[in-house]
Amino acid sequence: MTERLAQITYDALPVAVRPLADDILEVSSAALGGPYNALLRSPEMARKAFDFLDYLRFKTSVNKRLNEFAILIQARISNAQYEWWAHEPIARKAGLSDAVMRDLQQCQRPANLQADERLVYDYCVQLSLNHRVPDALWQEAVREMGEQAVVDLTVLSGTYVMVSMLLNATQVGIPGGGAEPLQVLDPLDIRQRLLA
Repeated sequence: MTERLAQITYDALPVAVRPLADDILEVSSAALGGPYNALLRSPEMARKAFDFLDYLRFKTSVNKRLNEFAILIQARISNAQYEWWAHEPIARKAGLSDAVMRDLQQCQRPANLQADERLVYDYCVQLSLNHRVPDALWQEAVREMGEQAVVDLTVLSGTYVMVSMLLNATQVGIPGGGAEPLQVLDPLDIRQRLLA
């Protein structure tokens, strides 16, 4: 798989776009790579997306472990190799267990979920695969997490659909040609496995 966009360089950016690139470089482990390589082709949208992602990643009301778990769920659903590669170490550092990540990576409902992880898994999988959440699950999520966190989690899930699509459409690979962390599966297979 060949990446569809040449890697943009800082020096090639218009001077007016460099402040945005500076902001990206402060937080991105991929420098101007990953989704930013594509986003910077549309600077006004890139600024808005960056500010939005900054909130969802660093200022959200959802705790870091659960936030990163939700991102990994979306990466698995979307076969988004780069997204998984980038967020797995962040999730581990935030306290998500290797066992949970390994099961999800294998496209299985994780066996040893903590109660809050089970809630986030069920919520995100239902929302992403069925595009809705059953009433009982919604009520449980609001009771356990609060309305703001449920709204933040919902928007995070949808935003990472966009990030996954951008990465997959532009065929962003693993830096250095590393092995892809996810077996690419058919969407129907993913659906059956994760909803089981």
